[in-house]
Amino acid sequence: MAKRKDELGELETRLGYRFSDPALLQEALTHTSAARSRDNQRLEFLGDALLNFSVALLLHRERPDWQEGPMSKFRGVLVRTDSLHQWAMDLGLDRALAATHPRKAPPMGPKPLADALEALLAAIYLDAQASGRDGAATVQGAVEARFLEPVRSAHPEAWTLLDPKTTLQEAAARLGLPAPVYAQISQSGPGHAPVFTVQATVGGLSAEACGPSRKRAESDAARQLLPQLTESSPA
Repeated sequence: MAKRKDELGELETRLGYRFSDPALLQEALTHTSAARSRDNQRLEFLGDALLNFSVALLLHRERPDWQEGPMSKFRGVLVRTDSLHQWAMDLGLDRALAATHPRKAPPMGPKPLADALEALLAAIYLDAQASGRDGAATVQGAVEARFLEPVRSAHPEAWTLLDPKTTLQEAAARLGLPAPVYAQISQSGPGHAPVFTVQATVGGLSAEACGPSRKRAESDAARQLLPQLTESSPA
């Protein structure tokens, strides 16, 4: 119990937010595998919408030089699973989840942690609203603390390096080639830390990559394949 209290207190410190209603924080950290009456899936649904809105608002305000296309693509980069997973790890959300589930640790892969982060943002919104504060502004502050500097310093085409799957697909289309195909070759490792190996193929070229999720492996395979496609294209 003491460890749980310490971990949740440290999480609040790293967030820069103290919950008035601890039950909301508990709900945000309750994975569906815990088989309790309330897990974090409803909060995740709300948090996903809040996150996308907050990032869109940030991009619209900070990048008046960008059109809709770059803003949309860069938002996709910021809110994708591996970005949210890294944010969750930096907050120590994995330790807070483990402390909240002392009998059986929930899945700690990129997707469950990204989902828990979205649920946490929703919990902040609801807690702030119930306490007479502006919930949307509070969530906006948390999002900007994470993404303001990357948004301000990003090049309009930064997403091409950070979203290689989209870049590869668009490059293939320009060359009149069909969309890239991704095939899972293998999955190894324990259930809580799997390793996926994926092959990306387009225009007779292929590349393989490994990652902690199939999505991450596909992204890395696309990143490796992109230079091959560029070099093989006619000048």
